[in-house]
Amino acid sequence: MTNRVASASAPLTACEFFAGGGLAGLGLSSGRAGFGTVFANDIDPMKARAFRANHAGTLLAEGDVWDLTPAEIPGTPDLCWASSPCQDVSLAGARGGLKAVRSGAFWGFWKLMQGLDLEGRAPRIIVIENVAGLLTSGEGADFEAVCAAMVEAGYRVGALEMDAALWLPQSRPRLFVIAMREVEGPTVATPSGPFHTPRLIAAHARLSESVRANWAWWALTPPPRRNLDLSTVLEARVPVFTRAQTKALLAMLSPLHRARLDAVLASGERRVGAAFRRVRTLDGVKHQRLELRFDGLGGCLRTPSGGSSRQYVLICDKGRASMRRLTGREAARLMGVSDDYRLPTSESAALKLMGDAVAVPVVEALTRQLFEPALGVTDDGAVAA
Repeated sequence: MTNRVASASAPLTACEFFAGGGLAGLGLSSGRAGFGTVFANDIDPMKARAFRANHAGTLLAEGDVWDLTPAEIPGTPDLCWASSPCQDVSLAGARGGLKAVRSGAFWGFWKLMQGLDLEGRAPRIIVIENVAGLLTSGEGADFEAVCAAMVEAGYRVGALEMDAALWLPQSRPRLFVIAMREVEGPTVATPSGPFHTPRLIAAHARLSESVRANWAWWALTPPPRRNLDLSTVLEARVPVFTRAQTKALLAMLSPLHRARLDAVLASGERRVGAAFRRVRTLDGVKHQRLELRFDGLGGCLRTPSGGSSRQYVLICDKGRASMRRLTGREAARLMGVSDDYRLPTSESAALKLMGDAVAVPVVEALTRQLFEPALGVTDDGAVAA
């Protein structure tokens, strides 16, 4: 895992909105030429502190995106990235859609892009990263609205649904809506896996004719088979829960998951798994359940609030099970961040920072295979005139 710090001296420039700790910028900086982040924004003070700690010298505007003006954006960025809040369009949330306050922040970002456009400084590439729930939020109206706004501004738009599990030992599907103007990234004539998923294809079919007329099936090659699993990112000598605490958690297992654990314990082998607390409804009654996976993947990192977001490490060895919480450093590794990245001192803050972030290798793949080719970057890292 590497994370080259984005440099403002890179030949290509990027602005990062809803930047969090700047993980998108790390991926953008890791291409053949690399993008230098020249401006970033986030409203969360904790995330802003983390950004400054890891991206010294990068201009950061801390505050609401709605309060930003084009005058604060330096030059003409080649790319603008927006990881807008996802809670209101998540499949796990209340599905308020883009009309909700948090996800409606997208329109604050878009207002800024319109302002840059009026000044002749609009980026040639715009990327919106969000949860896959955006595809169906508002019965498809939210996805249509985002795509239509870009098409109306003269962009060609497309999307990819990418799971970080292809690069990292974490199941983390995310949607990347990518719009290009005056440049053209690699495309395919018809959708193909794994990044053109059935639900993306279904969402595309629901789009208006004008959007579909300006749609691109962006071409992206999946990486070689992942050689990491959850056990490879674990820290050594992290204290485990007491037997009583572990017993109480395991008592939340459903019969199916209990049988799964018993089979692993019966083998006597050392196996590392991930465990999550979920609220499940059975016969109209809500129950707290602990769910396990032993497929080498951690579950999708979320912010440390609510029962469904609490992630544990389960270690089975010689017929015995021990448990502990996932640490902030382990969460960072699951996002593809190297250990020299400065995390908040609070474990809760570190987990929140990573739970709201974008996986670095996914951004790097987009940079190398889509963004840089579109902007004329050659194999040796030169930028064509």
